[in-house]
Amino acid sequence: MTEHIDCRIAALNLHPIKSCAAVPVDEALLIETGLQLDRAWMVVDAKGVMLTQRAQPRMALVQVKLREDDMVLRAPGMLALHVSLDAVEAASTARVWRDEVKAYDMGALAAQWFSDFLGTPARLVRFDPEQKRLADRRWTGEIEAEVAFADGYPLLLASTASLAELNRRLAAQGLAAVGAERFRANLWLDGMQPHDEDRIEELTIEAEGGPVRLRPAKPCVRCVIPNVDPTNAKVGDEPWQTLSAYRTDARVDGGVTFGMNTVILEGIDRVLRIGQPVQAILRS
Repeated sequence: MTEHIDCRIAALNLHPIKSCAAVPVDEALLIETGLQLDRAWMVVDAKGVMLTQRAQPRMALVQVKLREDDMVLRAPGMLALHVSLDAVEAASTARVWRDEVKAYDMGALAAQWFSDFLGTPARLVRFDPEQKRLADRRWTGEIEAEVAFADGYPLLLASTASLAELNRRLAAQGLAAVGAERFRANLWLDGMQPHDEDRIEELTIEAEGGPVRLRPAKPCVRCVIPNVDPTNAKVGDEPWQTLSAYRTDARVDGGVTFGMNTVILEGIDRVLRIGQPVQAILRS
C-alpha cells in the first residue's frame, strides 16, 4: 500500500566546493548532476585524491559566496580568494572515492590558498562537464544518474521533522542542538513525520514549466562529518552517537543513516524554489 502526503520545500543548499561550507539559496536550477554548481569543485591532495572534512575538518570553515561571475572564498586568517565560475586552467584528473575522473585545475593561487589554510599540499579542481560519472546502478537500477563530485548521487534529501527529532533526543540528554548544515543536504522538506523520507517512493515538485520528479534511491550512511562543529571545526562525538542508538538501517548493513540519496526522474533545466509544493508517495 502507498500513502500520499503534501509537503513543501523548506530549504535549498548548494555546496559548490565539496566539503566546504554550504550556500543557502532561495532557488536553484536542476541539471543532470543535481543542483547547478553543487559539488562542482573539489580540493585534492598532491596526488589528485579528494580531501574532505573526514581528514581535514578545517574545510568546514571555508565560507563560499556566489556572485555573478565568481565565487569568493573566506577562511579564518586568510585573505579572500576569488575563483572564476567560467574559467579554468590546465586539464587534470581527480579521484573521488574509487572514481578517477576528468577535471580542470584552478591554478597556482587557489592551490597556495588551500595549502596554506589546511597546512598540507592541496589544489582546487573543477569537474569536467564532459565527464560522465554515474551513481551506483545497484541502487539506481535502470536509471543512469549522473553525478559530479558528490559522494555518489545527484541530490541529498532530508526532512525538517527528522532534524527536529534528533534535536529532541539530544535535548533529552542535556546536549546542544545541531544545525541542518551539518548534514549537507541539498533539499529539506517540511510537512513530514520524522524520517518519512526513508520510505518515499517518489516525489513530485510543482515547478514552473512542469513537474520535477525525484526518487530516493539509497539511505545516506553517516560518517564523522556531522560531528564537525561548523563554527570552529572541532570534532565531537555528537550527533553520531545519538543517531547510532536509533538510526541503524539493515538496507545498508546496519549503517547509521540520516537522509536519502536521491536521483532525478524528470525535470532537468527546471528551477526548484523554497516554498514549492511537493507531493510524496510513501510506502506503508
